[in-house]
Amino acid sequence: MATQLAATVSLQGDSLLIGKGHTGHEVRIDYLPPLGGDDGFMPLELLLTSLAACSCHTVLFLLRKMGKTVETFEVRAVGNRREEHPTGFTAIELRYELAGAALDAASVARAIRLAEETYCPVWAMLQGSVTLSSSYRVLA
Repeated sequence: MATQLAATVSLQGDSLLIGKGHTGHEVRIDYLPPLGGDDGFMPLELLLTSLAACSCHTVLFLLRKMGKTVETFEVRAVGNRREEHPTGFTAIELRYELAGAALDAASVARAIRLAEETYCPVWAMLQGSVTLSSSYRVLA
């Protein structure tokens, strides 16, 4: 069964784009000067955000399925860009920090591995064209 998702962007002024998804919620997209007015996310920041969010949700759902409680969870995605055009990412690292009652490193490592190898579609799409890595820290 095929599933489609759609999003639209529309120009607002000189360079600001407004992106909308299925709910109608909006995200502002722009570039730094001189190309834009720095009034929103840059497109590559949205890609990092998408990877971090998809990975975070996947790990969170897997940990909950394991019976673990997650109280705080933050994922930071850091990308290294090529200097020549196209200036896409050459490497991205995801840095996970999470805490929860009786949350153990072995469960976190397993959930991250499963997300990376099987369940996170954004990770799967980037894998092979970008070097992806991750690290984690379980906070007390």
